Amino acid sequence: MELDHIAVAGALLQQATDHVSRSLGLTPQPGGEHAVFHTHNTLLGLESGLYLEAIAVNPEAPVPDRPRWFDLDRFSGPARLTNWICRCDDLEATLAALPAGFGAPVSLQRGDLRWRMAVPASGILPFDNCAPALMQWEGGNHPAARLAPSGCRLERLTVTHPDAAALAEMLAPMLTDARITFAAGTAGLKAAFDTPTGTRTLV
Repeated sequence: MELDHIAVAGALLQQATDHVSRSLGLTPQPGGEHAVFHTHNTLLGLESGLYLEAIAVNPEAPVPDRPRWFDLDRFSGPARLTNWICRCDDLEATLAALPAGFGAPVSLQRGDLRWRMAVPASGILPFDNCAPALMQWEGGNHPAARLAPSGCRLERLTVTHPDAAALAEMLAPMLTDARITFAAGTAGLKAAFDTPTGTRTLV
């Protein structure tokens, strides 16, 4: 299991994109639309093969026949950092090694990008959405490889939750990343970045 990208959600895509721009001083690139869940995004390339996704429900798309991923059906309030996503070499094996609740694989595609994402039937990830979403890329294409360099590097991702210790213990056998820390407190995420204009924080 490796950190793949992080997601900022908004009630509207422009709100999520503007939140990234204000927080980091960098403007995400156009992304695209997602079938199945009927969301759309913009993207910001990060160093070390990571990227940041601003995402929202596409108001011009049909209503999906299932709850949307990232708990977007219940999203309200200002745009904010809501999710972190980890990739796996074997999604089924990773899911089998974890407690129930991380979801079942759903095959997805955006242009020539193909992947499978584990999505809970409710759209809500464990630990009040503070657990990572799990995915497996198919084929050799990855968004980070085609995004313009931003000079922005993730320094730390802090996952806060009342049961943070239990979440950390659950993931420890599969996830080793010094950038990811866990802290007890109100459920939420915070990320610190080294950017061309200095250290910036995204919440």
